[in-house]
Amino acid sequence: MAKKQFKTESKRLLELMINSIYTNREIFLRELISNASDALDKRYWLSLTDPDKKVDRSELKIRIERHEDTRQLVIEDTGIGLTADEMEKNLGTIAKSGSDEFKKQLEKAEENIDIIGQFGVGFYSGFMVAKKIEVLSRSAEDGSTHLWTSTGEDGYTIQEAEKDTVGTRITLDLKDDTDEDNYSHFLEEYTVRDLIRRYSDYVRYPIVMDTVKSIPDPTDDAKTIDTVEEETLNSMIPVWKKKKNEIKEEEYNEFYKANFGDWEDPQKVIHYTLEGNVTYTALLFIPSRTPYNFYYQDFEPGLRLYSKGVFIMDKAKDLIPDEFRFVQGLIDSDDLNLNISREILQQDRQVKALARSVEKKIKSSLEDMLKEDREGYEKFFDNFGLNLKYGVYANYGAHKDKVQDLILFKSSKEGKYVTLKEYTDRMKDDQKDIYYACGSAIDEIEKLPALNKVLDKGYEVLYFLDERDEFVAGIMREYAGKTFCSISNAKLDLDSEEEKKEKEEKTEENKGLLEAMKDSLNGEVKEVRISSRLKDDPVCIVADEGVSLEMERYMANDPMNKGNVKAVKILEINPDHPIFTKLQQVYADDPSKLNDYTDILYNAARMIQGLAVEDPAAYARKITELLVG
Repeated sequence: MAKKQFKTESKRLLELMINSIYTNREIFLRELISNASDALDKRYWLSLTDPDKKVDRSELKIRIERHEDTRQLVIEDTGIGLTADEMEKNLGTIAKSGSDEFKKQLEKAEENIDIIGQFGVGFYSGFMVAKKIEVLSRSAEDGSTHLWTSTGEDGYTIQEAEKDTVGTRITLDLKDDTDEDNYSHFLEEYTVRDLIRRYSDYVRYPIVMDTVKSIPDPTDDAKTIDTVEEETLNSMIPVWKKKKNEIKEEEYNEFYKANFGDWEDPQKVIHYTLEGNVTYTALLFIPSRTPYNFYYQDFEPGLRLYSKGVFIMDKAKDLIPDEFRFVQGLIDSDDLNLNISREILQQDRQVKALARSVEKKIKSSLEDMLKEDREGYEKFFDNFGLNLKYGVYANYGAHKDKVQDLILFKSSKEGKYVTLKEYTDRMKDDQKDIYYACGSAIDEIEKLPALNKVLDKGYEVLYFLDERDEFVAGIMREYAGKTFCSISNAKLDLDSEEEKKEKEEKTEENKGLLEAMKDSLNGEVKEVRISSRLKDDPVCIVADEGVSLEMERYMANDPMNKGNVKAVKILEINPDHPIFTKLQQVYADDPSKLNDYTDILYNAARMIQGLAVEDPAAYARKITELLVG
């Protein structure tokens, strides 16, 4: 009997699984029981479709055996079994994340991460606790029986064998105990009970184990007799079918982690039953952190769909809108047809009504969190706020009203998060617009020359720290009747009538200087003008109608753009800054030097705004020349 080798890729994964240190080895039992449950599902389905394969549902069960004398733990099922080809193909198969991606993520992960819970590597998990695994299986389809044996990295064997009943019997020879690791406790009755209760209580087939119980001795009332009884360890009642007041938080958490590929407790649980045109029970979860593949194509949003407790489909995308695609969970409705297919699902009127109801509930739950648990909501927003923003500008803003009150922005008021409603509720009576400033960090925004004038007026400024925020504001256009206005917009109007008059006078007095500076920039700016928005800084750049400065900066990083999208710029000069007096002197005494001064000031303003200087070497040379003399 020749020993076969694992594929190179699988062997490396198995080596990592066996030799790396994980804090949650106990997950192996959940994985093996889940595999057994799947095998029972397949056999039951086969019995419904093939008259020759009939089976009594009461025969379908999972048995756990503890053999302390031989240090063996057995998980046996009466499921569909495996043929030799299926053993070859399936034992040790990596789950959906894929071999390459799994290895990359595993090698980056910290030691205390629950790799099994995160990636679902199934059968491999047994080698975390076992030095040898035997899989004895009789197939319900062809009646053949085979034994698969492996001690881990050195490969495996498959041989013909004998087994009286259909199903699979997995025997784990547990590793020897060490000072650091106690594998023997997996043979203790209490440990097995606890693991099944926490991880597998929802399995709809009985998980049984022989237990010793003491009963009174019928011949002597003072004595007891030990008797062995088969006991069912799991409730088999789906957690979502239980009454909410009977479910502990830990039960929700373990159900979520066992079913939705996460290794952390969810941040929020939404469990409710609604009766009406569509009656259903929902058990929904908001994760505590962004899934590692959330913004990649392989992330599949959607809810599990059940009807009358019968599984219909996984990842039902039509049950949840894109803006709430981060929600995991399930829906169980008695009003849906059992023969529903994916195509019919998209057209089913009941499903559409169900989806609207679910969307409404998720939104109201997030609104409640925002009101009652601000700290928790801000943590949630840090994880999934980007997806809510997507809900604003997706479909050209068709659904913006549904999520705009859930979006947060940092602001000049203590740098904390605010909602748009909070902002508008505390606006000053004379404030015309919702003011915002763009930048990659708060300290960067607070250095913008144009900010001081707005703050001096007593107006709060929203900080757009994400490059998509301006897209969001552009789609919304207004909120509560107030339009969004960038502090870098050329048409920002904060001046009193007196200030406007003073600005006009200074502009007229320095008309020649301003025109000369504009000409020297060779079309880089639409206008050079006197500024009323600057306080301490000498110059700033603002954008005219159309593309904003932030949009230009964003598009400059797009390799497909090649700098073609640019804002129409205006250079503003502070007439109260000493540099303005210097410019007046240069213009009057030696106009030829004005070009260099203008170029330096313009590029300085670009850098402050986060825009690139097209010729840094020339810029540095001009500064040096002016410093020298």
